Amino acid sequence: MNRLILAAACFAALQGCTVMDEPLPSQQAESHAGNSPSGCTADKQEDSALVGKTEQQAVALLTGCVWRIGERDGKHFAGTMDYLEARRTLGITAGKVAWVRRG
Repeated sequence: MNRLILAAACFAALQGCTVMDEPLPSQQAESHAGNSPSGCTADKQEDSALVGKTEQQAVALLTGCVWRIGERDGKHFAGTMDYLEARRTLGITAGKVAWVRRG
């Protein structure tokens, strides 16, 4: 009988581990898909050209591009694990782009 109770408890514990809550909106990466008819204007320059620009300047340059905010002032946002070569993930520190990663 004790084994049955132990097995039921283990099963219940494992079921609790598989339930995943949706991340809060504040924990999700800001993601923007590029559907502009003019295409991605930032493709005309290196990604490093975004580093040092204000967030607003970077957003303007990324019009038509696939991009997201991955980190803002040390707070990391949840992102997807899929790899999209065209997607840029930005790290923002004190309102400026600190880093850019592809994928």
